[in-house]
Amino acid sequence: MDQQLELLRQARAGDADATRRMVQENAGLIWSVARRFFGRGVDPDDLYQLGCVGFLKAVRGYDESFGTRFSTYAVPKISGEIRRFLRDDGAVKVSRSVKELAAAIRTARAALEQRLGREPTLSELAAETGAAPEDIASAELAVGPMESLQRETGDDGFTLENVLGDFTQEERMVEHVALREAINTLPERERQVIALRYFHGLTQDASARVIGVSQVQVSRLERRAVENLRRALL
Repeated sequence: MDQQLELLRQARAGDADATRRMVQENAGLIWSVARRFFGRGVDPDDLYQLGCVGFLKAVRGYDESFGTRFSTYAVPKISGEIRRFLRDDGAVKVSRSVKELAAAIRTARAALEQRLGREPTLSELAAETGAAPEDIASAELAVGPMESLQRETGDDGFTLENVLGDFTQEERMVEHVALREAINTLPERERQVIALRYFHGLTQDASARVIGVSQVQVSRLERRAVENLRRALL
């Protein structure tokens, strides 16, 4: 630990050899953060290089008086650099058209609930907005609040965050993006169930009425969707 701290001090002071050794010795840490962004249309090596930029910023900015381990300080810097690139490059943005559709869905949902006195079905929302049911589910998932990932469903208090690993707060922000992308790859019915159960907080019975299937089918769809999400995030 003392040797690592001394190496860090030398690197922070501008020692090129110490800086190179810091990067080499922490390559595993940089890759562990970079791999969270795999599948976003950016080459893994490029993600690693972006992570190195963030790591070097951490080297320059770290202060022992922070009272935290260097690795704890470095992870947000690494992921932040990658996320900044992806955000600026448009890889994790929600498009304007999706936001506009989500706004139209909210308006239509409120109007239908007042008119019908109940939660509208997806087909009714589709007829009201002119959008396809799968587009409605995708739009609501894309702009839904992060708190929805923490909403408990079922008797055991399961949340969508349960499919994520035990990461730091900064890493969880990264994982939330990955989870949303994984949700968008689900088959239409599974995506609809996830939207209704976790983003609207409906029971399985209520979800079944909205989709037009049985409660047993909703239960199966939800279980299959969660398993697919777990596999996608491994």
